[in-house]
Amino acid sequence: MTRQVDSQIPYVYILGASHSGSTLLTLLLNTHRDVGTIGQTAPGGMGDPETYRCSCQALIRHCPFWKRIAREIADDNPGFDVGDFGTTFDKASSSLVRRVLRAEHRGPLLESCRDIVLRLSPSWRREFDRTSANCVALARAVLRTKGARVFLDSSKVAHHVKFLLRIPDFYIRVIHLVRDGRAVSLTYMDQATFADAADPELRLGGRGRGVSSPPAGLPMERAADEWRRCIRSAEFLLRRLPRDRWIQVHYEELCRQPRATVARICEFVGLDSRSIAADFRAVEHHIVGNGMRLDSTSEVRLDERWKSVLKEDDLRVFQAVAGDLNRRYGYV
Repeated sequence: MTRQVDSQIPYVYILGASHSGSTLLTLLLNTHRDVGTIGQTAPGGMGDPETYRCSCQALIRHCPFWKRIAREIADDNPGFDVGDFGTTFDKASSSLVRRVLRAEHRGPLLESCRDIVLRLSPSWRREFDRTSANCVALARAVLRTKGARVFLDSSKVAHHVKFLLRIPDFYIRVIHLVRDGRAVSLTYMDQATFADAADPELRLGGRGRGVSSPPAGLPMERAADEWRRCIRSAEFLLRRLPRDRWIQVHYEELCRQPRATVARICEFVGLDSRSIAADFRAVEHHIVGNGMRLDSTSEVRLDERWKSVLKEDDLRVFQAVAGDLNRRYGYV
């Protein structure tokens, strides 16, 4: 068991497939006085930062919180930009390195091959050092701004946390968040309806109907495969972590028993759950991620619309692609 060094930042990472409830969990945990977060440090769908809205609904470049974060970071990292945090490990000058980084997290043999290729690239070593410094600077700035001590990252991607684990400034704990694969697949088929803000005007990062071409949905076969690959990548990552460094949480459990589930997570992280606010919308949030962060309701409600929306053909395809894996997590 690796012990935390006093100078390390307690860093909690939410791992799982997209649209599994990470934004809801982030909002709930962010009500704790000792938790600081901006949601995803490796956001994949921010798009144009000139029109993207913070969860406070201000344009992100005009949000007072984000302006303060930029000032906090500027002394050590003058290149920081709210439109590109510089905290993702999938960018590199070498086309070969970019291809190697794009692959999802795999088993020990393939990860060893990936590591060998990366170690042989001087440009990757420079990129890793630069990105690591940006990750540390962002986490420290957020914690200073809120006066918190635990940083929460809802980026979810397995190979992102693989590289975070190599940063000595961080002591990583992982929340493995799981949701019924049929529900997640539906969000990939129609994200606007099933995984975005309730108000159409606030969808797509706050751009709403102003976006001329919203992203197209996936057919069920590809959607189920996407969920399956995300889950398998998470499993490979967790096998390399000591068992006391991660906890598994089901989205359905979080929605049915939010207080008890959050209390269990707080105990795992080392936080007093009594500091969690009953109404998470009553607390100021400045996060990026899923569109539900822009909603106004604080009701925690289980979303099982897949049961009435997915057709029999969709369910048959899902079962063929990912049914066995879904059942392994208790979904029948």
